[in-house]
Amino acid sequence: MTTFRHTDVDVLVRDRVYDGYFQVDRYRLRHRTYAGGWTEPLLREVFERGAAAAVLPYDPIRDEVVLIEQFRPGAFAAGDPHPWLVEIVAGIIGGGETPEGVAHREAMEEAAVPFTALEPIGGMYLSAGAMSEYVHMFIGRCDAAAAGGIHGLVHEGEDIRVMVLPAEQALAELWAGRIRTAPAYAALAWLAARRGELRRRWRD
Repeated sequence: MTTFRHTDVDVLVRDRVYDGYFQVDRYRLRHRTYAGGWTEPLLREVFERGAAAAVLPYDPIRDEVVLIEQFRPGAFAAGDPHPWLVEIVAGIIGGGETPEGVAHREAMEEAAVPFTALEPIGGMYLSAGAMSEYVHMFIGRCDAAAAGGIHGLVHEGEDIRVMVLPAEQALAELWAGRIRTAPAYAALAWLAARRGELRRRWRD
């Protein structure tokens, strides 16, 4: 594992070049190299997204997961013929919020699913070459019996379809390549590896 740290980067100039729904900063920087010394100055734009929380709702009694589907402009811009993507519940962490609090809030806003427990499963950068976003990942214990319908906040332009799938079916979708968003992929892969142990613990 690398021994480099934040202090091994020298920021020469940082400018905000876009400030709208999201922000973009342009950096002129250099960093230490594995061979010793420093790189030449590099010019890089960073999409400033901040931190987020993402959670896969899981019912250990019914052995079902709750997934959501919604339109994604990034997939549309990439030319994806099906830019409505299957995802897990997620949201940006605002000032004063915790990842756990956002997981609970977004579960109610996007799927109307309350949690009785949260299991932290790590975190990830989605595209560290260009974005600052770091996602805190969870599995949330829920009752999937009443989940379904259309949810989301109208003033945020959300139109979210909620789906309940048997865990085995959701994993089959994952292995068949039909889950194409990173947090959903990672959370389902974690569930595939730890499902038996998690079911025993949460059912007890």
